[in-house]
Amino acid sequence: MESAPQEQVDVAVIGAGTAGLAAYRAAAAVTPRVLMIEGGINGTTCARVGCMPSKLLIAAGDAAHQAENAAPFGVHATVEVDGRAVMDRVRNERDRFVGFVLETIEEIPEDHKVHGRARFVAPGELEVDGPDGKPMRRIKARSIVIATGSSPFVPPMFEAVRDRLVVNDDVFAWDSLPASVAVFGAGVVGLELSQALSRLGVRVTVFGQNGTIGPLTDPVVKASALAAFRDEMPLYPDGTVSQVRRVEGGVEVTFVDLEGVTRVETFELALVAAGRKANLRGLGLEHAGVALDARGMPVFDRTTLQCKAVSGEVTSVFIAGDANDDVPLLHEASDEGMIAGQNAARFPEVTAGLRRSLLSITFTEPQLAIAGATFDSLPDKTEVVVGEVSFVNQGRSRIMLQNRGLGHVYADRATGRFLGAELVGPRVEHIGHLLAWAHQQGLTIDAMLAMPFYHPVVEEGLRTALRDAASKIQKR
Repeated sequence: MESAPQEQVDVAVIGAGTAGLAAYRAAAAVTPRVLMIEGGINGTTCARVGCMPSKLLIAAGDAAHQAENAAPFGVHATVEVDGRAVMDRVRNERDRFVGFVLETIEEIPEDHKVHGRARFVAPGELEVDGPDGKPMRRIKARSIVIATGSSPFVPPMFEAVRDRLVVNDDVFAWDSLPASVAVFGAGVVGLELSQALSRLGVRVTVFGQNGTIGPLTDPVVKASALAAFRDEMPLYPDGTVSQVRRVEGGVEVTFVDLEGVTRVETFELALVAAGRKANLRGLGLEHAGVALDARGMPVFDRTTLQCKAVSGEVTSVFIAGDANDDVPLLHEASDEGMIAGQNAARFPEVTAGLRRSLLSITFTEPQLAIAGATFDSLPDKTEVVVGEVSFVNQGRSRIMLQNRGLGHVYADRATGRFLGAELVGPRVEHIGHLLAWAHQQGLTIDAMLAMPFYHPVVEEGLRTALRDAASKIQKR
């Protein structure tokens, strides 16, 4: 068989998502000999099936919920949800966001782009298949960045209901809204979509696993979030589902409820939000010379994004974004892509890049936020003080009738340094940012309390938690 023509570049980037585009731009700023390879549809996960369309659906659900629950303000409204109009706006605005990404890709010179599926055939060598699946090009690269993203994970138990099964990627292609959905997964994606659909009139039941509630690890904060969500929809964080089967009209779910009673319910669709898996299958990692862990994931340094070699040394392979399954968030993917691209272009000169303080936000209502260290990651909890605020009686929260939730801030008992926080409450996306900034600056609780707090704002609740923490810190 005739071999594919070979070409040589300094950097090959596999994947044109958020991390891949950032890696390409960073590498191209150092060397013009950069090639970006994409085997799927252009347009990032965020723009096409993630951040942006989900927020559009959430905004529609929030609008319906606010109107439907305005009576305590003396405002009486009748709400009618037009599912087709809801999804029309979601798709139209989604396509607009995707268009901006496509414009960015179109600006990349044509000789810097290849459309096809890449796989390693040797260390530093890739083969790219054409539309017919046959090798189209062979590329030898001094450095390679893997930025292939991730895909929804579907456990084998759902194979029996495949024709009634959807993942979050499918939701945004709906023409209208279903009557009922069983959601499997109470992580960030599962919670956001479940609440949005419920508020739009869809009958929703959420089945979680292992007590997961979004990204939360603090048991007290998690309990507060669970109570808030259960006010709106059935949610079983330890959902014991014994059977999921296809029946006439939909999907039948057999599960054990909170009282230990076995129940059977039927839903039009099963929405599986059980997490995502890195798109590494078929990449030929066994030929790349990189070390793999027990899960088959490349072993890498998260400060340089450089992969370790099977021999224990380092390689000229870098991995960024969801493909490395480290912190699957858009801003992290962008940072990782930039670090990986710069290091790939300058290889063998490799430097550690800035990894920002953790900031995670879940756009439910109440919102969830994590900044800095999570509760579970605190190494010695005996040396940590916890400051608490309840939003139930917090002034601005009560004014808005969004007074649900609770927040914890963590500080070092001896030094007073702010370590992290987990919160569930109204508009904590903004508080989360403030706390992440404080954490990255290494501020103490006292220094944070010296900052201005306006009245009346939700951030005054943060001051309450900080004051509570300050009262428990050792005074010298």
